[in-house]
Amino acid sequence: MENPRHPLPPFTMETALQKVQAAEDAWNTKDPEKVSLAYTIDTEWRNRTDFINGREEVKQFLTKKWEKELDYKLKKELWGFRENRMAVRFEYEWHDHSGQWFRSYGNELWEFDENGYMQKRFASINDLAIEEHERKLKLR
Repeated sequence: MENPRHPLPPFTMETALQKVQAAEDAWNTKDPEKVSLAYTIDTEWRNRTDFINGREEVKQFLTKKWEKELDYKLKKELWGFRENRMAVRFEYEWHDHSGQWFRSYGNELWEFDENGYMQKRFASINDLAIEEHERKLKLR
């Protein structure tokens, strides 16, 4: 049994915002090991057209993602919540190895277990090619 990952459901506005900020902060580290620890061992994901099952597959997926998506910077925003579920909108910017910048937009549906680990994550994402001067999210 893993230690609880606070805040725990059922969420309030305050704790839902904390959970979203914690996710944003973790993803911006671009550390697959750290990010994966927020998910259950048997987590289920749909990310675009990829179906990912389990924490180990999450780590593999994120490692490949951040090898491709360079100078990645993410912003998440709570859209809604109920009990142990959340809807989140996000955008992130990155460039590929050729230097082409992109802004990726999407929505995620999250479901948490009673210990505060995400057991389901369903993400729909679209990419828009942008020029570097059009970036909104700057690395700190």
